[in-house]
Amino acid sequence: MSLRKENMLSLTGAHYNDKSTEELQEKFATVLKAGMHGLCFSPYEEGQEPGDLISEAQIRRRMEIIQPYTKWIRSFSCTDGNEMIPRVAHEFGIKTMVGAWLGDDAEVNKKEIANLIKVAKEGYVDLAAVGNEVLYRGDLEEEELLGFINEVKSAIPEVPVGYVDAYYEFVDYPRITNACDVVFANCYPYWEGCSLEYSLIYMKEMYAKAVKAANGKKVIVSETGWTNKGETLGGAIPSYENAIKYFLNAQKWSVEEDIEMFYFSSFDESWKTGAEGDVGACWGLWDKDENLKF
Repeated sequence: MSLRKENMLSLTGAHYNDKSTEELQEKFATVLKAGMHGLCFSPYEEGQEPGDLISEAQIRRRMEIIQPYTKWIRSFSCTDGNEMIPRVAHEFGIKTMVGAWLGDDAEVNKKEIANLIKVAKEGYVDLAAVGNEVLYRGDLEEEELLGFINEVKSAIPEVPVGYVDAYYEFVDYPRITNACDVVFANCYPYWEGCSLEYSLIYMKEMYAKAVKAANGKKVIVSETGWTNKGETLGGAIPSYENAIKYFLNAQKWSVEEDIEMFYFSSFDESWKTGAEGDVGACWGLWDKDENLKF
């Protein structure tokens, strides 16, 4: 049995609500040391945002920080320096789920797709994600997204190709689900106002809906997490302790039921406050200055 499984299964049945902050910190350290399946990679330093050029040096610095704790990383874009992330990850012995960020700019979309294909042909893509929450945002029509998915599948048949969106979109768009080799489902009890107490049960229900829609195809939890700061959303309360508890519960479930999961996220990114308010900047396991938060 692996160190990760031994450490995680030793926490089975644990009730975190009665744990002190210090006890939660100790358990967090144990689980983090044991490692996790996957981690969403946050490349942007303080003062940067999507559209800014990122350097290989900052990618390497952050990859070195997270390398001891994860087997996989997920990247979100293949432009503006993000296309270097998969190569650097492979150099650190980390597998990659590589995303092409699609939106409402046709020229950017073409470049993202071309670079994803290029990086895959160079051997640095283990899973390819064509778009992230495009249907949720309404940036593309279904036919346009299908075209991009099929283009990538044809160009890199040796690499499993999928699409990332909220779990329920795969129920609502069966043609997209059928086009995917693998289903990448975002499962966020927080964003649906679920209290921490019931969040693991709710995430399991989200996952089950995606599994049913996938009809036998592999389903990977492409994002899940809990913010430690910001405004309450329904029954979901951001706090230092709740963020730790959610991480512990999610990782325990991942091990117990062999769920492939990418935790969101590695580092805090201040630019997210623009789109998501003050809760958006505080989803990382490390803060914006690259210090471990918990």
